[in-house]
Amino acid sequence: MTADDVQHWLDAYIAAWASYDEGEITALFTEDAAYRYDAFRKPIVGNAPIAANWLRHKDAPGSWEAEYRPYVVDGDRAVAVGETRYLQEGKRYKNLYALEFAADGRCRSFTEWFLLERS
Repeated sequence: MTADDVQHWLDAYIAAWASYDEGEITALFTEDAAYRYDAFRKPIVGNAPIAANWLRHKDAPGSWEAEYRPYVVDGDRAVAVGETRYLQEGKRYKNLYALEFAADGRCRSFTEWFLLERS
């Protein structure tokens, strides 16, 4: 993976989040992908269960904005950083994603760390 490959994947991740299109979500992940909302939570395993989880917990359209970018890319592993803003709630989160990719560019492991900005 290159930084451009990872950026393309992150952009597709944001687009899938915005659309909540099941096909777009499942296309991001391998069939056996492990998705963790935080490092201590049991992972959701498989692209279909990941999509089903996203679809059960939808954010309202236009209620958030997000920007992520690769920070480090090393072979099939990457760390991405960025920010998620929930506009109506006035909340801002700093995000860090630990990512592992399959040879076809789909994510096989996703772990999120996030910090709420305090005012």
